[in-house]
Amino acid sequence: MMEIVQIAVLNDNYVYLVHDGDETVVIDPAVAEPVLAAAEARGWTITQILNTHWHPDHTGGNLAIKAATGCRITGPAGEAAKIPGIDRAVAEGDTVQVGSVTGRVIDVPGHTAGHNAYYFAGADVLFCGDTLFALGCGRLFEGTPAQMSASLSKLMALPDDTLIYCAHEYTQSNARFAVTVEPANTALASRVIDIDAARAAGKPTVPSTIGLERATNPFTRARSVADFATRRAAKDAFR
Repeated sequence: MMEIVQIAVLNDNYVYLVHDGDETVVIDPAVAEPVLAAAEARGWTITQILNTHWHPDHTGGNLAIKAATGCRITGPAGEAAKIPGIDRAVAEGDTVQVGSVTGRVIDVPGHTAGHNAYYFAGADVLFCGDTLFALGCGRLFEGTPAQMSASLSKLMALPDDTLIYCAHEYTQSNARFAVTVEPANTALASRVIDIDAARAAGKPTVPSTIGLERATNPFTRARSVADFATRRAAKDAFR
């Protein structure tokens, strides 16, 4: 049974410890100390790091965790030169292993040029870094609207009950924008109430699900690449 521990770090990042059998994997360690402490508290030994992309708030803990544990670092082939301590570069169609559970690598460029995601069908879990957020998507720092639109379409093809573990707690601010795009979306309006209640109670809004994002996320619901580009530009300017 895959166990997932969500660790809040920095201002709004989430790092994930994923454990199955004798293996413990870290997803996108922004920093090392809280991650090492969380693993130690559970008696787990970190054996691997999975990076979704090269940004320092996803790789900043790589080298310190590797030095402390001797773990292996896996990251996107398209960004291998930028991933600290990388041992294995992976791309679309490759697989990764967490204990008994196999994950499929999905190339999802847009936020960065070589961004990838890890989908574990046996656990109904997706780790997508900064490509897909709850009610949002990543800024297009290196990719194009067409790339990001295609990447989101890949993720939306996954089963509705897939749990989405994204890398940031952006949901409340994403919600404020989403309701300006689809003010008549009743599923979205209901979700906003739940989000505000969760944040008021100090609870995370992550994970989400594919089905929920398909019904409420303004970026997955764009009608075309041009519509997506308009929405993304509007979000970039939104305050």
